Amino acid sequence: MDIEPADRYGNKRSFQRAGSSQGAPDRVNKVCFDWQAGRCNRHPCRFLHSELPQPMSADGATSRRGNHQGLVRGISGAVGASISGWGKGRAGRKASDKICSYFIGGNCSYGDKCRFLHSWFIGDSFSLLAPLQGHQNVVTGIALSSESGKLYSGSKDESVRVWDSQTGQCTGVFNVGGEVGCMISEGAWIFIGVPNAVKAWNTQTATDQNLDGPIGQVYALVVGNDMLFAGTQDAHILAWKFNVAGNCFEPAASLNGHRLAVVSLVVGVMRLYSGSMDHTIKVWDLATLQCLQTLNDHTSVVTSLLCWDQFLLSSSLDQTIKVWAATESGNLEVKYIHNKEHGVLVLCGMHDAQAKPVLLCSCTDKSIHIYDLPS
Repeated sequence: MDIEPADRYGNKRSFQRAGSSQGAPDRVNKVCFDWQAGRCNRHPCRFLHSELPQPMSADGATSRRGNHQGLVRGISGAVGASISGWGKGRAGRKASDKICSYFIGGNCSYGDKCRFLHSWFIGDSFSLLAPLQGHQNVVTGIALSSESGKLYSGSKDESVRVWDSQTGQCTGVFNVGGEVGCMISEGAWIFIGVPNAVKAWNTQTATDQNLDGPIGQVYALVVGNDMLFAGTQDAHILAWKFNVAGNCFEPAASLNGHRLAVVSLVVGVMRLYSGSMDHTIKVWDLATLQCLQTLNDHTSVVTSLLCWDQFLLSSSLDQTIKVWAATESGNLEVKYIHNKEHGVLVLCGMHDAQAKPVLLCSCTDKSIHIYDLPS
């Protein structure tokens, strides 16, 4: 599933600052956009490599209009902390902080003398251990095996790579014969969603199986109630059970109801939740596999689902994160809506170093935001 964010700045190479002077050439009143982003390589450059003075207000104070603080939001590789009424931001940031895009690309020639930040993060919540390089296309799935201690990554380059969790070295590359749509780890098993199949690898016995049945790309996988569920491109949710006697997975059910591809799945307290390109979330009973409720509050693709405590969290390309809770009747309804400036791709809940629950939220502007989760 390719989701391309809109270009925030269009094709403009510079932006107009406040206080244009009459009769002065254009270059005097324009600041180089590439210089602002830390990547201008024109020598000489026809645009200014400096900030213009801001206009004075009637009382002599500098006007804050035209600061263009949006330039520092959503910089590639940055973790930006946002403040909301539900979850407070995890890390502060200054409006003047800018990350060097050449550093992100690994080729800044200024080194320690660069006027822009050489950091993957703004804030102190995380630190980079090591970049794992080797895939030739988008990485679409990551799974950490508790049994083998290995990290597995899948990509649209049709390969799965195995990494040593201690050294960060790639220890194996496997061609899976199609673009990887998702992957998860469950016990000794690694499950990989590819077009028209789910591949199951046993890390203990080094055996693999092909689970047939899906039509089109497999976008989501989850395990619940001793079954493996797969969300597929043809709007179905397929289920398999493991046959111990036969040492194989057998088809168990097909859940129908969505009108477009199922791209997100999560399990919580005998419920299966599915998010789809049809903008809906469906709630399924894990015992009967019957649909109990359809949630219609999103206006675009439901990209990710997360169960946390008594809440269901959902994200969408409609630039919202919605928090759902059960009413007295047992049905879910929205309790809180957090609005974002960009579409939201993935939600992940975890505990930080102080054992506090946090929410990691990746967006279409290539940034990750961190919030406190309700406890």
